[in-house]
Amino acid sequence: MNRKLFVGGLAWATNDEGLKKAFEEFGAIEEANVVCERDSGRSRGFGFVTFETEEAAKTAQEAMHGQEIDGRQLRVDFAQSKQRQN
Repeated sequence: MNRKLFVGGLAWATNDEGLKKAFEEFGAIEEANVVCERDSGRSRGFGFVTFETEEAAKTAQEAMHGQEIDGRQLRVDFAQSKQRQN
């Protein structure tokens, strides 16, 4: 298991700080970021939250999956490592 969560279904208005505030009750957060389009800067509707401990990440995943932030229902899963191609 890891400490990084994938958070899908984010509203366009949700920013890094809003994402962090929604998850910080479950434990200390190292990083929370909403992924944005490179050209327009508009949210792509998903982001990542990295906790300091695996236990906090597991608790947050179980509690927040299916909950709403800014009027949108979230999909929260553990992030998968992306294999880079050379």
